[in-house]
Amino acid sequence: MAGSTTQMTPGLTSFLKSVKSRPVETSIEHLISLLKRRQIRNSRPCAIATAHLMRRVVAAYRVTDVGRLIERVQQVGQRLTAAQPREIAVGNIVRRVLGVIREEAEEDRDGENSGFSEANSDSRPHTPRDSLSPRPGLSSSISTFSPLRHGGFEPMDTSISSAASEDLSMPLDSETNHRPPLLTSHTSYAVTNTAPMVTSMFSLLSHPASNTPSPTATPGTQSPAPRRSLTPNALAALNSAKDLRAEVIEGIEEIIDELDQVDDQIAGYALEHIHSNEIILTHGSSATVQKFLLKAATKRKFTVIHAESFPNNHEATHSCVIGKQQSDPEDELGQKCFSKPLTAAGITVILIPDAAVFALMSRVNKVILGTHVVLANGGLVAAAGAKTIAKAARVHRTPVVVVTGVYKLSPIYPFDFDSLIEYGDASKVFGYEDGDLVGKVDVENPLFDYVPAELVDLYITNL
Repeated sequence: MAGSTTQMTPGLTSFLKSVKSRPVETSIEHLISLLKRRQIRNSRPCAIATAHLMRRVVAAYRVTDVGRLIERVQQVGQRLTAAQPREIAVGNIVRRVLGVIREEAEEDRDGENSGFSEANSDSRPHTPRDSLSPRPGLSSSISTFSPLRHGGFEPMDTSISSAASEDLSMPLDSETNHRPPLLTSHTSYAVTNTAPMVTSMFSLLSHPASNTPSPTATPGTQSPAPRRSLTPNALAALNSAKDLRAEVIEGIEEIIDELDQVDDQIAGYALEHIHSNEIILTHGSSATVQKFLLKAATKRKFTVIHAESFPNNHEATHSCVIGKQQSDPEDELGQKCFSKPLTAAGITVILIPDAAVFALMSRVNKVILGTHVVLANGGLVAAAGAKTIAKAARVHRTPVVVVTGVYKLSPIYPFDFDSLIEYGDASKVFGYEDGDLVGKVDVENPLFDYVPAELVDLYITNL
């Protein structure tokens, strides 16, 4: 019974197992509940859960209208962001999914336009244009379904003969009254146009079936071939793009693969920044920083001074250093995060309390930090204690290097720094057993620090 209870513990792993089998709305509410209760926390687990949910939302959406699909993703993203505003990685993944949808829709539209333009230009006879011929004016009565009303057509230069100009100025006789009305305003009076016509998906069905002129017809007087009228249903079909879910799902899967490989990609730059006999100071239990150091240890001998991040992250820091992993299998990514301790790779590690950072900073060659999110102004939100380390490094002129994945880069500007800081259990700082003193002081336990951009010298990402 204990094993089954552990298996069903709410967290990232249980959510990923259930998201494929549960209804979409149930999965959305499940993730919202996990975010509110902080059973899924930190940037990478939240990003992975959001990406899998977005894939499920897109796969279950049965409407091919791209606009409505974008609206659906936006609604789900707003609900997830409202559930936990400080997990900015959730909004970053939603914005990337929206970018994938728009990119696929744009490529599909451009492909249809280019294909139609090439086919249309090949079917037209190529005759020399008279650059001095006047351009005919557009009809004053524009059809309701004209692409000019949608802003989707850009008229191009056309040429007509002098005979056509005279014909246009003459009144219509009884024979020309049988000419079918023009359905769109982009049909030229001269069918001997040599330039390819620029079209959009709003006017695909409005082109004549055959553009080959009669050998005996006079330019400007030839009637176009009969065409079907553009019904409201046909217009709705034009405004609806084809089913792009397969392409969008493929793009989301690429995001998921990126989240799985981001630490290894960043670690590939380790040998360029860590050199032999250096003393590196780091902080916390970031898996990205750990893999960065492990990669450099394959060909470099160096020393790491590790601040323990008491009281919120010291146990995970000890596990990162000596390898005694005691975390719950549902916590973040379990054993996958800490595959190998630093000491097992031959790295000399000195574990110090946070209060000793300033005293040892004069011996440090480089500071390497992980981050929770990188903001639009270049500042970052990192584990509590990172700001103290960055300030000490600035005093001693020690470079500060931040390793982070692209999914942590946010367009949000930090107008209110305090709103980005999350606070934890105050009893970890000051025990509640001292009841007399607790009632006389206010104890705060911030989980994160805001580090200004001027304290950071270099960002290393997976791009």
